[in-house]
Amino acid sequence: MALFTTNITLFCENRTNLYLNSRHNKGLDMGSYELKKAKNDQIYFVLKAANGEVILKSEMYTTKAAANNGIKSVQTNSPNAEQYELKEAANGQFHFNLKAKNHQVIGSSEMYKSKSGADNGIKSVQKNGPTDKIKDLTV
Repeated sequence: MALFTTNITLFCENRTNLYLNSRHNKGLDMGSYELKKAKNDQIYFVLKAANGEVILKSEMYTTKAAANNGIKSVQTNSPNAEQYELKEAANGQFHFNLKAKNHQVIGSSEMYKSKSGADNGIKSVQKNGPTDKIKDLTV
């Protein structure tokens, strides 16, 4: 009887994991943007993955409206693989820039130890970039 109960428990746990994984894969677990104010009162934003890790940082903007336009540009351009520029630094590490259609850089990554790490960073920005969750931390 114990074996039968164990099999049912495993079956239920596996079904729950499948359900949770399918929810995750449908994009319900998305990242968010955070608008921040720098020490010089300029505004910038970061894109965070669902796990809280910063995956993209913007340039500095003089107004919140300009920073919000930058977020809109990331939301539009991030799903498109051709908008990313992957670079290798002199120290052998990798980073990438997300560019708008006009070739302006709209966000940059942190440094990664490997090309595959940077590729995974790009995939994360592609997944999380379209989110409409924005936390305004400038107030």
